[in-house]
Amino acid sequence: MPTLDWNGKSDALKIAKLTPYRILQFDSALSCGVKNSGNLIVQGDNLDALKSLLPFYRQRVKCIYIDPPYNTHSAFEHYDDNFEHSAWLSMMYPRLELLRDFLSDDGAIFISIDDEEAHYLKVICDEIFGRKNFVAQCSVKRSGGRQDSKFFAVVNEYLICYAKSTTTFTAGKEIKINETYPKFDAERGRNYKTQLLRKWGANSRRADRPNLFYSIPAPDGSELYPMLSKTAEGCWRWGKNKMQQALDDGLIEFVKKNDEWVAYEKIYEPIDGEARTKKFTTWIDDSGTGADTVKKIFGTNVFDYPKSVELIERVLKMGNVDKNSIVLDAFAGSGTTAHAVINLNNSDGGERKFILIEEKEYCKTITAERVKRVGGSFDYCSLGERFFDETGAINSAVTFEQLAAYIWHKCTGKPYTFDEKNLPLLGTDNGTAYYLLEGELTKKILETLPAHDGAKIIFGNSCKISTENLKSQGITFRQTPTKIKA
Repeated sequence: MPTLDWNGKSDALKIAKLTPYRILQFDSALSCGVKNSGNLIVQGDNLDALKSLLPFYRQRVKCIYIDPPYNTHSAFEHYDDNFEHSAWLSMMYPRLELLRDFLSDDGAIFISIDDEEAHYLKVICDEIFGRKNFVAQCSVKRSGGRQDSKFFAVVNEYLICYAKSTTTFTAGKEIKINETYPKFDAERGRNYKTQLLRKWGANSRRADRPNLFYSIPAPDGSELYPMLSKTAEGCWRWGKNKMQQALDDGLIEFVKKNDEWVAYEKIYEPIDGEARTKKFTTWIDDSGTGADTVKKIFGTNVFDYPKSVELIERVLKMGNVDKNSIVLDAFAGSGTTAHAVINLNNSDGGERKFILIEEKEYCKTITAERVKRVGGSFDYCSLGERFFDETGAINSAVTFEQLAAYIWHKCTGKPYTFDEKNLPLLGTDNGTAYYLLEGELTKKILETLPAHDGAKIIFGNSCKISTENLKSQGITFRQTPTKIKA
């Protein structure tokens, strides 16, 4: 597979691994609603924030949306959009690497971008997510065109989508609207419409799908084959099993035309609780106006070119975000992604959660304030000092929960869920139990630990039990911090 090279790439490949973990500092004054709501706004460099959040959210995020700088070399008040090309690539690469690790197995990432970097972005995404996991590059029509463009008025940008794995990702479907059902089934008391049962268009010949060429019984007992014409053989849209089930259920209508039977599928008008769906297209007509929405919230224009809520709602639906999913935006800007999550929850009673990351100071005055004004509840955190100092000692500001998450993640590569009732047992993984003590390990403490029939790894400040005794009980002791430093 072709790869992209640029000045500084070798360093960019190391950044994600070398980025230090930092302490997440909760700020009650800037938070809104009940603490631990599951929604989170983090102010700080998104590279540091992503690394620090990974122990808690690795492989838990269903949908990621980011709207990074397009690198148009324009000056905007609220974000930097004037990188050297190689610097832009070096900025994006490690962030995309970390974002990949947040995605659940059925998750997907959507990235807004324009012509300036779209082609290069796709190549580095092929490297990071795997070319086989490319889903689509959508064209997004904006509300106006750039009359200052050199040759043509540019009216579109792009939305690039990659799945964590295309084998496990299922795209969302769009609900069909404004359909008509001109026929009436008196027996069932429902309106319906019909659709040709024979396949049409591409791959509609017998040679294309030979297994879909077979006969079905017509009303007069004759055998009906899917013919394109009197001499050209076609194929049905369904296999034999589905066809037989539809015949048994009375879902096929036969109409005689020119002395020949034609078979149609009967499609009934949805009743309450039902919906007919179709695939989302890769052409998105973004009729929403993000600037107008933000102006209504704040009473004035406070942000340059915010994305529309309607666009992000569509993205979340395309990503098949269910009612309990986590959504992440690492370039949060004005907070549109959280607004979209709140809207979806209000519309269907869902409990989706959002994580927003924004470095600039407007994170307080615009991002968080917008989420608050549209009814959002969230914990607000900033990035503090490094987890470890230069000597390897654990920073005294690190909480027990943060240390537990770090240790669990480093040992298992999995996200940590704090469960106070089982402490000091952090959990078990592949037959090994992990414990974290706040003090030293003694025989008395050992007797009080939650039981586990298997290998045990215990972290603590010191140990008063001999190595031989520990070994005989299948216990490995690791001293904090020297045995856990990254």
